[in-house]
Amino acid sequence: MRLNKFLGSAALALGAAFTFTSAIAADITGAGATFPYPIYAKWAEEYKKATGNGLNYQSIGSGGGIKQIKAKTVDFGASDMPLKPEELESSGLIQFPAIMGGVVPIVNLEGVTPGQMKLNGKVLGDIFLGKITKWNAPEIAALNQGVKLPGDDITVVHRSDGSGTTFIFADYLSKVNPEFKSTVGVGTAVKWPTGVGGKGNEGVAANVQRIKNSIGYVEYAYAKRNKMSHTQMQNRDGQFVQPDDETFKAAAAGADWTKTPGMGVLLTDQAGKMSWPMTGASFILMHKTQADSAKAKEVLKFFEWSFKNGGNMATELDYVAMPAPVVKLVQDAWKTQLKDGSGKAVW
Repeated sequence: MRLNKFLGSAALALGAAFTFTSAIAADITGAGATFPYPIYAKWAEEYKKATGNGLNYQSIGSGGGIKQIKAKTVDFGASDMPLKPEELESSGLIQFPAIMGGVVPIVNLEGVTPGQMKLNGKVLGDIFLGKITKWNAPEIAALNQGVKLPGDDITVVHRSDGSGTTFIFADYLSKVNPEFKSTVGVGTAVKWPTGVGGKGNEGVAANVQRIKNSIGYVEYAYAKRNKMSHTQMQNRDGQFVQPDDETFKAAAAGADWTKTPGMGVLLTDQAGKMSWPMTGASFILMHKTQADSAKAKEVLKFFEWSFKNGGNMATELDYVAMPAPVVKLVQDAWKTQLKDGSGKAVW
């Protein structure tokens, strides 16, 4: 399958983009988050087969996507960090969620299989703070009785670019590790006390695969499709859970998408015995006033098609499709918030 081949090789390059183009004038462009890149690539491939219309998406990180949409160099931006209502308003943007998934810690430890190692938020935060430096440290060993842990130094791998994946990861650790919150904090780009950087989910995955005794964090599809060793995580209810679409769905089950303007819901550290603690949504950003209403309408057609037809594809790639009531909220926002230059509704 083309996507599997891509994720096993080219996706580990230091940058990524896909292009599905046609000759029509309505080909659309987007840029931003690497977190949803695998599912956007699959949707684009199938959308072109169904409609003949093309999409060019640059997987450059959420920070880059925010910059490009604000500069009006793309038709839509993508970010895993929802923008605050005041930033949306000052930039003249509309925001809506498109897909949900999970961020997972990944390790490169000889003899440790995917899903075997257990961590909690306190220990994970201390590793990324540089406080826990050996794999056989008592804090890690206490959670992993029966697992053979080496006495080697831990190499931390983190994102080097502005990243919604980092935002989800840091937001979770800030909720469960007070020192991480005060020292590192939350953002798409943070100042890491230790470790080496990788650009994109692709770069982090490549570095972890290359460096023995390393730990990093990526969107789950990158870990699963490349057969990397992810960890279990202890959630808010004290349960150790594996990342998959069921635990992502559990984390999203109690979300109130009407509570925040722009539907900027954070799904980290959610209650529930089955909840994966590093779950997040990925958001699309568009300008409220559209100079090219045909392009804007084509963007909406793409996401309308994806909401309607892309659920099974999302499940196959271990994402969670947006629930029908949320899709209705999104489409209602399209009708009321997106206008052309004359003030006429685009959708």
